Amino acid sequence: MSLFNKAVSYTLPFVPRPIIGYFARPYIAGERIDDAVKRIRELTAEGACATLDVLGEEVTHEEQAQHAVEIYKQVLQRINAEKLNSSISLKPTHMGLKLDKELCYQNIHTLVKLAKVYNNFVRIDMEDHTTTTDTINIYSRLREEFDNVGTVLQAYLRRTVADINRLIPLKPNLRICKGIYKEPHEISYHDGQIINHSFAYILEKLMINNCYVGIATHDEEVVWEALRLIDKYNIPRERYEFQMLLGVQPRLRKILLKGGHKLRVYVPFGAEWQAYSTRRLKENPDIVGHVLKSLAGKVVGQ
Repeated sequence: MSLFNKAVSYTLPFVPRPIIGYFARPYIAGERIDDAVKRIRELTAEGACATLDVLGEEVTHEEQAQHAVEIYKQVLQRINAEKLNSSISLKPTHMGLKLDKELCYQNIHTLVKLAKVYNNFVRIDMEDHTTTTDTINIYSRLREEFDNVGTVLQAYLRRTVADINRLIPLKPNLRICKGIYKEPHEISYHDGQIINHSFAYILEKLMINNCYVGIATHDEEVVWEALRLIDKYNIPRERYEFQMLLGVQPRLRKILLKGGHKLRVYVPFGAEWQAYSTRRLKENPDIVGHVLKSLAGKVVGQ
């Protein structure tokens, strides 16, 4: 299947936009902020909250980064005006990280400062390993001034425990995920069981150090480990949340919500949905198999 997945992923640039859109529909809110607001209201009705992400990354001109900042300002204003239960997530390379580190910092600073005014929160997403150190440095610098900002660490990177040891004194707000980028074996674990063990160890380390943690997973084994740790250490509900992607594992999402756990759904939207979807599938071809299984399940259920 992996060879098939890879072959399919490399044909994606030649696939008509409507077909890509069909596959992406459950996982992307749409092109407009109105589409995202609609999805958030649906999630709120379920009892979930959200984080809004304006699709885009790897900008090549400063003007593109500034345009992204302006869109995020509008998003924060809309969230505030409509009293939506949503924060925002952003990618450093969308803010200009690959152009100029200080430019990126200032752009994110602008948004964190505005979010503070609106009593909102900014999550700085983690991208591939070439951005990890810079992202952590930017987060640490912002954390000296703001308490409404968090970042992401990936359980499959060998460096993550050391990064957590560095961040613990800041009492960080961290989303922990497995990691989706295809990284070299020298810097990342490739065995699924080891990645799950790493995830559980990282969660335990953060929980016993009184850090807020976003448990970002669709893997029920990892969910079980998280629930075990929450019970073992009697972690209060205000110190953690589960996080999931839009359109992925809605049944498990509802189980966790029914259990009284806070759960946040990542809601991406924007005009760059096709480029985003194609890039993600090419970077991690195994996703193709998951998409095809999901589609097959829908057909069987019809």
